[in-house]
Amino acid sequence: MRPRKAYLFLLLLGLGQLLAVAGAEGPDEDSSNRENAIEDEEEEEEDDEEEDDLEVKEENGVLVLNDANFDNFVADKDTVLLEFYAPWCGHCKQFAPEYEKIANVLKDNDPPIPVAKIDATSASMLASRFDVSGYPTIKILKKGQAVDYEGSRTQEEIVAKVREVSQPDWTPPPEVTLVLTKENFDEVVNDADIILVEFYAPWCGHCKKLAPEYEKAAKELNKRSPPIPLAKVDATAETDLAKRFDVSGYPTLKIFRKGRPFDYNGPREKYGIVDYMIEQSGPPSKEILTLKQVQEFLKDGDDVIIIGVFKGESDPAYQQYQDAANNLREDYKFHHAFSTEIAKFLKVSQGQLVVMQPEKFQSKYEPRSHVMDVQGSTQDSAIKDFVLKYALPLVGHRKASNEAKRYTRRPLVVVYYSVDFSFDYRAATQFWRSKVLEVAKDFPEYTFAIADEEDYAGEVKDLGLSESGEDVNAAILDESGKKFAMEPEEFDSDTLREFVTAFKKGKLKPVIKSQPVPKNNKGLVKVVVGKTFDSIVMDPKKDVLIEFYAPWCGHCKQLEPVYSSLAKKYKGQKGLVIAKMDATANDVPSDRYKVEGFPTIYFAPSGDKKNPVKFEGGDRDLEHLSKFIEEHATKLSRTKEEL
Repeated sequence: MRPRKAYLFLLLLGLGQLLAVAGAEGPDEDSSNRENAIEDEEEEEEDDEEEDDLEVKEENGVLVLNDANFDNFVADKDTVLLEFYAPWCGHCKQFAPEYEKIANVLKDNDPPIPVAKIDATSASMLASRFDVSGYPTIKILKKGQAVDYEGSRTQEEIVAKVREVSQPDWTPPPEVTLVLTKENFDEVVNDADIILVEFYAPWCGHCKKLAPEYEKAAKELNKRSPPIPLAKVDATAETDLAKRFDVSGYPTLKIFRKGRPFDYNGPREKYGIVDYMIEQSGPPSKEILTLKQVQEFLKDGDDVIIIGVFKGESDPAYQQYQDAANNLREDYKFHHAFSTEIAKFLKVSQGQLVVMQPEKFQSKYEPRSHVMDVQGSTQDSAIKDFVLKYALPLVGHRKASNEAKRYTRRPLVVVYYSVDFSFDYRAATQFWRSKVLEVAKDFPEYTFAIADEEDYAGEVKDLGLSESGEDVNAAILDESGKKFAMEPEEFDSDTLREFVTAFKKGKLKPVIKSQPVPKNNKGLVKVVVGKTFDSIVMDPKKDVLIEFYAPWCGHCKQLEPVYSSLAKKYKGQKGLVIAKMDATANDVPSDRYKVEGFPTIYFAPSGDKKNPVKFEGGDRDLEHLSKFIEEHATKLSRTKEEL
């Protein structure tokens, strides 16, 4: 090729490449511009959505507020009427037309009073802030402070209340809850037939949550005739009072009757407190007026019968009996009689207490009744101990409604079968119960009970007895939480006796609920199941940090990455094991490792497995968990790098 032509060829070739590059870049710029435009549109849409949230809309005269626009709207308002509702709530739908009428009336007020509604299911922050727990909830906001509306949901009443609150000189009514200090405590409490006292700390979250419910209950109980007073004591300021009544946590609630304290074990919301205190204000023992009532207790009763027989209400022994009954009124039904006819039937004298079982639980192996002399000088604690000693029959009926109050003592021998005391099945039920009685009489140190196999299907399954093929099965639950199942065989008193005797001699192996043993357990966090608890956690040569968790527990899920980081940090420590166990799917074979919430963390030091140290009080973060390990570890090799 000649030089000139070669030069032209190269020139054209370079120009073509340049155009190709330019052509390639052109669409990229267009694409970039389009992407930027889309992003701008999305940002504008987000801005529009934010503006929509901030904008206060109106529906049929009612303003619509939410988490985003609430504070801005109410900031400069003296009075605002609020309704918290749920879209699915039937009462809310029924109330809606009335609320719209209220809005129109208050709009014409001078000055106008805004009426607003809040969907509490979507405005969750507001619902939480104003303690909304039911729908509809109506509140009046006065200078930013919420005033609960507790009247009827009618236009007339609500409008009248809002107008009252909107007055410039309106101030909230004083608290009905009495404030007690060391100066007035004894005077108030000793004079009251019954009074509920809350010992609280100003900084306590649970106390703050209880406060509005407690005040509402105080208002409600104050309306009664006679009223039941509620009071409160700042235990951080009144330390002598707190110490005097053994207050160690907040809030602590106690019932006082003429100055005598009793534990409060009731609910902690308005209606629960009200119902509980009304019940507590009644007499702890009910009077029996006729002999027929006693006969019905014996014939049809399902629980222990407790009857005190006295001369009259002025009898000092009767007063002592009442005090004892107050201590146990939540767990047992107490009765009393002043009738000589009833005393004769019960074969007791006036001034005596009788504890007996209904006919279906009586047997030839135990007395028909137990009798105690009660005098004005008898300690109520002695009466209480007597009732508790004889409250259970030799072989009783364990069921869901009574196990928490009657069958907590261990060891507990339970015999499972089809338990039914109705007329058609009573004979069969008593046939098997009689077999249990023959054994129970020889082991007074144990508690014996029968239980319906369907009611306790879950427990029977955990014992491995649901597929036993036997009509009657038995198990023993011991003090440490361990469970022992009787080998499936034809049930009679001899086989049960052999089973109980073997338990007494320590020859039985416990049944342990357990997930399958992991085939591969090489992770930094070792997985423990019921069957491997002893070999891993109780290994005397290793320090073990064990977390007991529940798969559904939010706090446990939050802890998981921290716990993994902890295991990674100490992976070089051969004498330390970081482990976890699903406590909902596995039994914890040792009673030293009590799990009452999730997550629960223990440190089991080598050589002292019976005295594990529970992690409590600190944050569950890497720093605090590491410090916990460092404080209690016995096997850490502290290299310079680690230190």
